[in-house]
Amino acid sequence: MKILVFSPYYPPHIGGLESHADEFNKYLSQKGVDVTVFTPRLPVSAPEFETIHTDVKIIRFPAFEIISNYPLPKCWSLKFWRLFFGLFKNKFDIVISRTRFFSTSLLALMYAKMKKAKWIHIEHGSDFVKSGGKLSVTIAMIYDLTFGTLVLKKTNIVIANSNASADFCKKLAKNTNCEVIYRGVEVEKIISAPDDIELKNKYCDSVIITFLGRLIDGKGVKDLLSSASEITDNNFKILVIGDGPERKNLENQTQKLKLESKVIFLGYKKFEDYIKILKISDIFINPSYTEGLPTTVAEAALCRNAIIATNVGGTPEIITNNQSGYLINPKDITTLKNKLEMLINNDSLRKELGNSAYNEVLNKFNWDKSIDKYLDIFYKLKAKS
Repeated sequence: MKILVFSPYYPPHIGGLESHADEFNKYLSQKGVDVTVFTPRLPVSAPEFETIHTDVKIIRFPAFEIISNYPLPKCWSLKFWRLFFGLFKNKFDIVISRTRFFSTSLLALMYAKMKKAKWIHIEHGSDFVKSGGKLSVTIAMIYDLTFGTLVLKKTNIVIANSNASADFCKKLAKNTNCEVIYRGVEVEKIISAPDDIELKNKYCDSVIITFLGRLIDGKGVKDLLSSASEITDNNFKILVIGDGPERKNLENQTQKLKLESKVIFLGYKKFEDYIKILKISDIFINPSYTEGLPTTVAEAALCRNAIIATNVGGTPEIITNNQSGYLINPKDITTLKNKLEMLINNDSLRKELGNSAYNEVLNKFNWDKSIDKYLDIFYKLKAKS
């Protein structure tokens, strides 16, 4: 079985889609699938060609971003077209694209139609884009209602990574048939990971609150900082793990709110390093405005963190409100502040919620089960060729 994946981003670029794509390809390759990934060369320091995992071949094409988080191929570059049409020399059984509003999904459409190949689209999103400013939001919506809808209608099968994503696909492109397959999580690696002893000792007298993700407007970190500024209890530290275009603004907001002694920006951390930090965290916050199926919430649950997250996308498919965490509305700073204060001052409640989240997530997000479902679809689709 040979598959070609058009991925809008890929590691070393950082994000939930990137980790999903990489782990998905890793586990597929372990099942004997030959995987080729065609993806933007962002960051530009990434190698143009490389082979990773068992047999996952990466081809990175020249690309740029006019708007942050929207990569476009350098169509004027002969190298781009040489790499793209070089894919036509191979016969792939299945073509895969990810998230309808990225240009790579249009490249998948072009390739699949020209080669008459079977095409599966994996959808991560669960709503229209709501971050990046009015211009970005408007452009994204116009794109969604035209090219995004076209992608969903022309693909052979749409697979959503959450029920929320499936519902959105049906809303965007009526009569779209969506199958839901949850992503897996690196359960064994997370459970066996050691604590970050250095940070644990450094902040041993504080309740540790952690955010993990890209520092972009849509992640709602500014709401976390605003709520923290209203908490009178001094017994907490906020660890912000991640980097992105909003970092400077968030650091300025931290100074303006006089939170320098409370908020620590740790920058980008690799999986192995941020899991160690989650292991010593007491509370995990995901104040995002939109989500597909937030990987970081599942990872925090497996680290037994008490979780406060916005009730968006597939988040309620990971934790249950008031049982394994708290779900709040986006931008509701008052409720976020109240839930934080409640957890900061109640160690037994934190442990109760953390243990419940762990038990709820443990068997729900399993890569072996997910990959078997994908392979079943691949072989059925291939048989129709």
